[in-house]
Amino acid sequence: MIPAMRKGKREASGPGKGRATRLLVEERRRRILELLDDQERVTVEELVARFSVSAVTIRGDLDALADLGAVVRSHGGALKRGDAPEDVPITVKETLHHAEKVRIGHAAAQMIQDGETIMLDSGTTTAEIARQIRFLRLRSLNVITNALNIAMELANLPHIRLIMIGGVLRQMSYSLAGPPAEATLRGLHADRLFLGVDGLDPEIGLMTPDVVEAQLNAVMIQVSREVVVVADTSKFQRRSLSVIAKLDAVHKVITDSGANPEVLQALRARNIEVIVV
Repeated sequence: MIPAMRKGKREASGPGKGRATRLLVEERRRRILELLDDQERVTVEELVARFSVSAVTIRGDLDALADLGAVVRSHGGALKRGDAPEDVPITVKETLHHAEKVRIGHAAAQMIQDGETIMLDSGTTTAEIARQIRFLRLRSLNVITNALNIAMELANLPHIRLIMIGGVLRQMSYSLAGPPAEATLRGLHADRLFLGVDGLDPEIGLMTPDVVEAQLNAVMIQVSREVVVVADTSKFQRRSLSVIAKLDAVHKVITDSGANPEVLQALRARNIEVIVV
């Protein structure tokens, strides 16, 4: 009996088992993609419970799917990969490309001069600029914003004059938008606008998923002397529903070192100063 049991173990560990293991892995990953198709995002914890495997195994699955371009990896899970950037909650967006956004935020903050009036659009990269402002040695600064999270970053700084524009709250982005916000902006002027975008295409321009925010962003550009786009390279050559403006309206772009050289060349060909961090 003992030799027979040993023989069975040897057979189970042979080539047949290897093929079965590969099929199990492929099936699990296919089911993960089906889940994402239904609910748009998944967490490691959720997948561990569903498939009864370790967190290490699930992270490996998600990393492999991300490498194939099938999903967008996020902290603690993954997001559905679409043809255009999804309008996902800001709490999810802030986990994506975080290190790049911190570097971009730091570089942007170094442009700010004492006594200026700047405008910070809503977004996770512009929120990093707000965090960096806290460490600048400035005597005074006027900050115009439509973002609740940015306002909270700066609200307790005595040398910051914070100007919040009105409007309807978009919970997805913690931002205020709509006709009241646009009307307020038209009575203001900024030395410099720091604008976050969901898509940047050299041919089409700057884009965002929300039509109302696109209209507000267009007004921000109109009332600002200089327009600085802050965008990590995941936003490059991505298209979204609403066009904010053509690239003719942009003076500078701050992005990370993963940028495609051809895209950077296309931006510079349009007389846009490109800063890579």
